[in-house]
Amino acid sequence: MKGAALLIVDVQNDFCPGGSLPVAEGDEVVPVLNGYVTLFRAKGLPVFASRDWHQADSRHFRVNGGIWPVHCVQGTDGAGFHPGLLLPHDVVVFSKGMGPGEEGYSSFDGVDENGIPLSAFLKKKGVENIFVGGLATDYCVRYTVLDGLAKGFAVTVLVDAIRGVNLEPGDSEEAVREMVKAGAFLATLECLEGIPQ
Repeated sequence: MKGAALLIVDVQNDFCPGGSLPVAEGDEVVPVLNGYVTLFRAKGLPVFASRDWHQADSRHFRVNGGIWPVHCVQGTDGAGFHPGLLLPHDVVVFSKGMGPGEEGYSSFDGVDENGIPLSAFLKKKGVENIFVGGLATDYCVRYTVLDGLAKGFAVTVLVDAIRGVNLEPGDSEEAVREMVKAGAFLATLECLEGIPQ
């Protein structure tokens, strides 16, 4: 797994049960992702996370002409990572959707605290293979995976660590088919645990 990294997408309170835009069973990805974090750290591989980090006046929101309820507003509890998610102390977080007109679906729209885009950061670190889990399958995970493939990374979708919004029935299944058609691989924690370092 040389050149690999784990990318955790938007496992934030507002996207989990009880949040303002909850993904059904969204919190169920948390213990699975913790298993991936443990695995990747044991192999000496980096872990990154993305987050929605919207302004209150974002046009992404229904009240401002968008399609979504207000969620993940900068500095609010809803924008925080799920408290059960065991992110490493040195995890690098990429924030996205920060401009008033930015949708910020893809983690590749995000930047770190120094303004460095995710793609540039990964390439600087020698990452070639991204393993992606988080929320939601049919939106931010989908856009992140498709962008990663378009930018030349190998991308593996962690199918046991994703859940979808499903505005329309079957959206998540269709998103997985689209990602695979674009070149993504699928994996689970059980199959990765058997791969030697």
